[in-house]
Amino acid sequence: MHDGDEAVALHALGWILADEPRAERLLGMTGLTPEGLRAALDERATLAAVLGFLAAHEPDLVACAEALDMKPEALAAAAGRLEGQEGPP
Repeated sequence: MHDGDEAVALHALGWILADEPRAERLLGMTGLTPEGLRAALDERATLAAVLGFLAAHEPDLVACAEALDMKPEALAAAAGRLEGQEGPP
């Protein structure tokens, strides 16, 4: 895993939660409650789910990447690493 993937996921989560409909969609798609999300923020699977949520919806992926001043491919790659799909070196 690359250093900083967790931080990227947390920044992305902040971006997601800044928009109530998007935040509700995240909770609905992941099955998490607000309390469950808070309690699981230190878990790799939760952070992977956050980035996977973005990767599954390209408009959000692109908008979040722009907001975080990074490429959408970098966000998607971080999602893959957090999910354990390292890919080629």
